[in-house]
Amino acid sequence: MHIGGLQKNSMIDYPGKLACVLFLSGCNFDCPYCHNPELATGCAACPNYLKGEKFFDFLEERKGFLDGVVISGGEPTLQDDLLSLCEKIKNMGYPVKLDTNGSRPKVIKKLIDSGLIDYLAMDIKTDPADYSPLIKKEINCTQLLSSIRLIMESNIPYEFKTTCIRPLINEEVVERIAHMIQGARLYALQKFRSSSDVLQPDFFSKEQRGFSDDELNGFRFIADKWVGKCILR
Repeated sequence: MHIGGLQKNSMIDYPGKLACVLFLSGCNFDCPYCHNPELATGCAACPNYLKGEKFFDFLEERKGFLDGVVISGGEPTLQDDLLSLCEKIKNMGYPVKLDTNGSRPKVIKKLIDSGLIDYLAMDIKTDPADYSPLIKKEINCTQLLSSIRLIMESNIPYEFKTTCIRPLINEEVVERIAHMIQGARLYALQKFRSSSDVLQPDFFSKEQRGFSDDELNGFRFIADKWVGKCILR
């Protein structure tokens, strides 16, 4: 297990719960706006305070204080021992939320079928047909669509989320995504917050990539008619 970091408590990453966030290292996407470049490219080694059983010691100490555990990344489904990690966390009495880019539907299916996750959040970066070349040079759209279907057909709480950034997102793209996930319980449109610490800084050197609050509200109005609930973050 390649652990890249730990946020000891968060009120926003697991809806309705005070949770810690475990960041796993390594990702198969190259999102230029990624705010965790070290995690995306793969940390050489996890922090000393998370090696061995120390993460589980932390969870044991936080029983009665934390309400859940979020497993994020990077992309967690790349880790071979993800299922055993989730199982151990669940056996300690914690519900588990998984953040994923949806690129590995077979892993998502195993987690759902095994009852090892309690909440799923999948990032939809743009229309799956437009992932190449900004998100990934070669992409199998079928995998993303399979993950969406698996998540929507599961009996666990879930959400889809999109970071709104040019040129990946515009009114037409938001409508296509919302139509694709028609009937989804929750769709979150996330405001891009500029930072110098991103995966591809040069991507931001020529033009404004974010959207105004009014533009984001316009996107929400478009998506709201297709999904159960659309929110702005």
